[in-house]
Amino acid sequence: MCGVAGIIDYSCRRISQSNIESMLRSISYRGPDESGAYFSRYAALGNVRLSIIDIEGGQQPLSDRSGRFWIVFNGEIFNYKELKISLEKKGCTFQTKSDTEVLVELFSLYGKKCVDLLNGQFVFAIWDKQKEELFIARDRVGIRPLFYNISDGALSFASEIKSIFSLPDIPREFCDESLSQIYTFWTTITPNTPFKGILELPPGHFATFNRKGLTIEQYWQLNFDKPSLKISLQDAVDQFHELFSDSVRIRLRADVEVAAYLSGGIDSSATVAYIKDIEPGVLNTFSIGFEEKDFDESAYQQEAAKYFGTNHKSMSISAKDIAEVFPRVIWHSEFPMLRTAPAPMLLLSELVRKNNIKVVVTGEGSDEILGGYDIFKEAKIKRFWASQPNSTFRPLLLTKLYPYLAQMKDANPRMLKSFYGYKLEDVNNPFYSHLLRFNNSNHIKRHFSNRINQSLHDFSALDVLAKRLPENFDTWDQLSKSQWLETTVFMSGYLLSSQGDRMGMANSIEGRYPFLDYRVIEFCSSLPENFKLNGLNEKYLLKKLLKNRIPDIILKRPKQAYRAPIKSAFLSKDAPVYVKDMLSENSFKKASVFDYNSISGLLAKIEKTGFASEIENMVLTSVISTHLLYDQFIEGNNNEFRNGALTKHKVINDI
Repeated sequence: MCGVAGIIDYSCRRISQSNIESMLRSISYRGPDESGAYFSRYAALGNVRLSIIDIEGGQQPLSDRSGRFWIVFNGEIFNYKELKISLEKKGCTFQTKSDTEVLVELFSLYGKKCVDLLNGQFVFAIWDKQKEELFIARDRVGIRPLFYNISDGALSFASEIKSIFSLPDIPREFCDESLSQIYTFWTTITPNTPFKGILELPPGHFATFNRKGLTIEQYWQLNFDKPSLKISLQDAVDQFHELFSDSVRIRLRADVEVAAYLSGGIDSSATVAYIKDIEPGVLNTFSIGFEEKDFDESAYQQEAAKYFGTNHKSMSISAKDIAEVFPRVIWHSEFPMLRTAPAPMLLLSELVRKNNIKVVVTGEGSDEILGGYDIFKEAKIKRFWASQPNSTFRPLLLTKLYPYLAQMKDANPRMLKSFYGYKLEDVNNPFYSHLLRFNNSNHIKRHFSNRINQSLHDFSALDVLAKRLPENFDTWDQLSKSQWLETTVFMSGYLLSSQGDRMGMANSIEGRYPFLDYRVIEFCSSLPENFKLNGLNEKYLLKKLLKNRIPDIILKRPKQAYRAPIKSAFLSKDAPVYVKDMLSENSFKKASVFDYNSISGLLAKIEKTGFASEIENMVLTSVISTHLLYDQFIEGNNNEFRNGALTKHKVINDI
């Protein structure tokens, strides 16, 4: 795993060693083991490397045998061994044992079609000296990030936005339309980012940049078209076992130790069970617990660790810990947050790093591809309820989904209808399953400043999303539509970014995701709806597979969403000083996103009642995180996060 950066400028104004090294220093934590830069007349490519495969021989930038193609690469190609064998049969010879060299040789042979052959999580950039052209590509579901800016005909790209901002003359300004998207979907719709002029290459896309400009193409998309071939449940279990087992197997390929997260849920237990089957030796596992019992799952984690016999390490996190680390969370995520959930993930990756481990296998992706989230069940109940909207019994089914929410303990039909009945009968809306979530997030916008309200008076975030729906979206079953929204928008833009890549790489930790092997995704997408969500029994196929493979207490436990404290973190008497600063009138004036009087009224209400609803917690987090982002990135008050050093840095001049 690594960080990449580069500049393509046919006027040569931006091509300099100082520029590329400044970009690399700003993300040096992504690759603390070594670094390198390549310079030609019109191109500068840079890399900071976290060495995992071919530790001694895989330093970048690296070229193909002819010296025509130069690559910088962030990620892993898990099927590189099989690809290497096929290339050797075609006459290729190799100087290293790295997947990076396999990738550049693959490109030299197949060009842009090489991406179809890759099984991995990746971003890479290849400079073609002969054509004087750059090729960049991103993995299918967006596990690894890539941002870019085009100014005065020059392209700058990097693994993180701060790297681009390290260049001179790159404007730093919020994009109001992007903020509206974030406070609806929890993230932007690619290619947008929170900042004007900074764009993101969408997952499953590649791009070419030359003197004619930037051309972007899609090579993969999530598809829920169902094949006509019927499959039995047992056959589906057997096929899923084979696919998932191979997915785990190739994700254990590394020249360093591979550990795993063990959260106490079904998904991480599944990955650990398969790891132990494939490599029965000692496995290090890690987890987080919370001092506040409403959020804590430590008992299940200990049960799983005992069952699998892992060398388990855990940490208990307080609300104070979350508040103290939150500025670092924003620095690394580079996005406003609606939740504090990324903060514990940052602390967990720090624990992993302290134990001298670079790679962890995690269970992310299972809920999205196998219908595991409560939002899928919620939509099913609401459709059932919508056929008899005046029923007093049907909405009571919702109380079974969220027993961990305080408002559910004494819920009654009237309360449920007032909250969950939002657009209840709008069952033909393509966003039906997510309308309530989007509406809850939209409450944040009620606190917008006059400036931003005027800026967005005719803008609709939902209209932007509607234009991105696949052509055949209307033909899919209801669960598939919900899965597409959850996977394409939330998982890619928030879960794999703010809780995944960014929190891991902040501590030089690479996460690997067996459930997100594209073969597993495509197989699950082709399955009948009831193999995934059977009645209200989520992840039905996975549970069938895991019987007698994981502890019964975990297999049968009620689902508990991963959450972290908010109000107790930010509004306690011993909250860090920065919280008061971010909620000061001066911060509101500078950022000009939220209305000071409106938020002051909300804070007064919370102080008086001692209670904050889920929506009010989101508002609080949004304001603090947005002001932190403004302070760190637009005003540049980031002395706390100074640029790092470049290790074993090599420079290749090819001018």
